[in-house]
Order: sequence, then structure tokens, then C-alpha cells
Amino acid sequence: MPESLTIDELAARIGLPSSTIRMYQTKGVLHAPRRQGRVAYYDASHVERLTLVQRLQQRGFSLPAIAELISAREKGESVAAVLGMGETEGPDDWVRIKVRDIKHLIPMGDVQPRLLLRAMRLGLVRWKYGWPHARRWALEAGGRLAGLRVPSDDVMDSFTRLRTATDAVAADFVRLFERQFWPELARKAGDENQLENVRALLVELTYTAETAVVGTLRESIRDAAEEFASRHGLLPSDDFQPAWAEQPLPPIAENLMDPAGDLPSEQEIERFLLKGDEDEPDR
Repeated sequence: MPESLTIDELAARIGLPSSTIRMYQTKGVLHAPRRQGRVAYYDASHVERLTLVQRLQQRGFSLPAIAELISAREKGESVAAVLGMGETEGPDDWVRIKVRDIKHLIPMGDVQPRLLLRAMRLGLVRWKYGWPHARRWALEAGGRLAGLRVPSDDVMDSFTRLRTATDAVAADFVRLFERQFWPELARKAGDENQLENVRALLVELTYTAETAVVGTLRESIRDAAEEFASRHGLLPSDDFQPAWAEQPLPPIAENLMDPAGDLPSEQEIERFLLKGDEDEPDR
């Protein structure tokens, strides 16, 4: 039988005045008790909720911010959505997958339940309301790879390695947030805009991380393309001029025709910094 506590017993258990518990109910951070006649009874869920509220307050969140977080979670929203991290923005939309979509994504073999299950375990697909759903970007990327006749297992192997790398990048940015921004936010416990401040910082950090990851990935692909071309003898030389060498190069192949050159010495860099932007050479 569930534990039943009066408000005074709950207050003694948590270490809060009864008036504070009533105020939490008014502010929307504590759900209503079960009533039996004129007596209100609280249970373990109220103990857990009050413990959570105390923990969040100790970390600097105001009651309005706590109420918003709790309300969103009760509606099934993720913390990312509450903080404005793009749960439902364009390519991040969850869209329902139809059977014809699956056949389009897996053109080289039978449509097997194990493939969908593996995609779900990897977070590429969710099962909701009796239908599989995928992020829009995952469907588009999967369709392109299927068009290139890449086997589905190879795609998911690559995604597994990619997710490991991006998890590490995300952890780095979270550590940056905790080290650089969280101490100051935690000191402003009474700030009514606490959640908005956290949201704004995380959104800014997210877009910064996306820009850095995409740019770094493009650089890595350029270097990998050059290594591939060199390994297979595809680079132009005096006695070998492939047809593509006369055509404008896409940005991703720029390293093939425009090598980075040697690294400068520290003295050269120091002279550059002292010189400033005067006498900039014409391009």
C-alpha cells in the first residue's frame, strides 16, 4: 500500500515548513495531494518531487524556471526541447516512416526487422504509436546513401562510429559550459530569468559547436580526399593531366590543387603579429 503522509508529516520528512509546501503547490512545482474527506495525503511521489525542487534550487534555479522544467517533462518533452535545443526544427523533425520509405532505404536486400531494431538502438529510429519515426535528416542521408548502393549495415556501422565521436564533442562542450558559465549562473539563485539565461547560453553553445564540427569535418574530408587521390595516383603531374584538372574545383577538393604549404616558424608568426594588417599583399 502506498505511503500516506499528512502535510505536517511530509514537512518533517523533507525538512520544510508546511507553508512552503503549500506555496510550492500554488507555484505549480508540486502536484496536488490525494484527499480523503478534509484531509490531504501525500506519498512517495511528493517526497521525490520536493527533493528534486530542493536540488534544483541549490543549483540556482528559480521557482518559475523549476515549474517550467517540471511541466514540460510531465508533457513528455525532453530537456533539449525545454531549453530550446532544436527538437523540432527543420531537419530535426521526427517524421513517420512508411513501408515504401523503408524499401527505398534498403534497396539491396530484404527488409528485415533486425535492421529497424538496430536503427532504434542507435537512436536513428523511434517507435511511436505503432509506427517507426526517424529524424528528417536521417531519412534524407539514408536515402542518399541508399542511392549510392551502400549496404545498410555499413551505414549503421559508420553511424555508430560517428555517434561515438559526436558524443565526445558534446561532452567537451558540456564541460566547457560547466566550467565557464555554470558557476556564475548558480550564484544567481534569485534571478527570475535563470532558465532563459541557461537556454540562451546553451543555444549559443550548440550553434557554435555545430559550426565548429561541420567546419572541422569538411577539413578532414579535404585531407582524406587528398590522401585518397595520392594513394590511387589521381593527382595531376607533368605527365598526367586528368580531365577534371581543367574544370573549376568544388570547395571540398580545393586541397588537391592548392596545397597548404609548409608551416611557418614561430619567428615568422611573431613578425606577422607585430606587423599587423599593413602592407597586405594583393590577391
